[in-house]
Amino acid sequence: MERDNQFIGQSGAFLDAVERASRAAPMSRPVLVIGERGTGKELIAERLHRLSSRWDEPLVIMNCAALPETLIEAELFGHEAGAFTGATKARAGRFEEADRGTLFLDELATLSMGAQERLLRAVEYGEVTRIGSSRPIRVNVRIVAATNDDLPALAERGEFRADLLDRLCFEVITLPPLRVREGDVDVLADYFGRRMAAELHWEAWPGFADHVRRQLDDYAWPGNVRELRNVVERAVYRWDNWNEPIGHVQFDPFDSPWKPFIPSFRKPEIGQQASTAPAASTLVPDYDQIDDLRAAVDEHERNIVEHALGKHRWNQRQTAKALGLTYDQLRHCIKKHGLSE
Repeated sequence: MERDNQFIGQSGAFLDAVERASRAAPMSRPVLVIGERGTGKELIAERLHRLSSRWDEPLVIMNCAALPETLIEAELFGHEAGAFTGATKARAGRFEEADRGTLFLDELATLSMGAQERLLRAVEYGEVTRIGSSRPIRVNVRIVAATNDDLPALAERGEFRADLLDRLCFEVITLPPLRVREGDVDVLADYFGRRMAAELHWEAWPGFADHVRRQLDDYAWPGNVRELRNVVERAVYRWDNWNEPIGHVQFDPFDSPWKPFIPSFRKPEIGQQASTAPAASTLVPDYDQIDDLRAAVDEHERNIVEHALGKHRWNQRQTAKALGLTYDQLRHCIKKHGLSE
């Protein structure tokens, strides 16, 4: 597997996790990678493989959540012809494909108890048996597994095999979420922005306006680096003028005044959970910290005007109309708060 991906970041929490992966890489032992979605678990798995003595052998990736439970075991361990309906010919499993290399099991917690039992034997004895066969096959595979679940808690509740967890946790690397990686949002945003600008054949990289940088820093990033990349690339490709800093960013691509209306009495569909939580990007001011009402109101007004100007690409007449102001009132606000393009 060849990827054009690299680690970008400078925060201590991030560099500590990368360093731990680098130290664990030469050890031919299982590693668990824990982290929220979008934190780079697959990149860590690739680093563990590339820095090991197995670097020139296969790195096989399997998403355990992507297949139905009935096919997981056949996918992992292979099957013989006629082992089940539709098995017209024998097929090697992921363990055999990864022999002498690394097998990366993403979303490990979604494995069924039956698959966990067979995985335990494969890890402990280095043997797998194809479905429909009684002859075990020796394999030499390093396991790297990833999840965003609390495996010890699942094991305590009997939802994950504790003995399998014991064998997989030689080293556990927990990746920090983007919201605690101090300074990395600005570095990553600049990296993704420059790359998108080059893809669009821009003649120069204008960077982000100050208010946009503040918005990027203040956002909680529930989707972490993957979400940041989407937000930045979307902002760059929507911006028309590479001579001016990017002045508007949209965090929720589904936010629209024309999105379908769902009546409040309509029940959620099967598998869909009703949610009353506010959007992640909604910023609620801490009123207990306000000790200067005039300054707080001015700051709030400044942020609103600055955001609206960026959204309308500094077209002041459109911005005034959107805010319900006259052109002269908007000009007064711009002068009052020292805003400029």
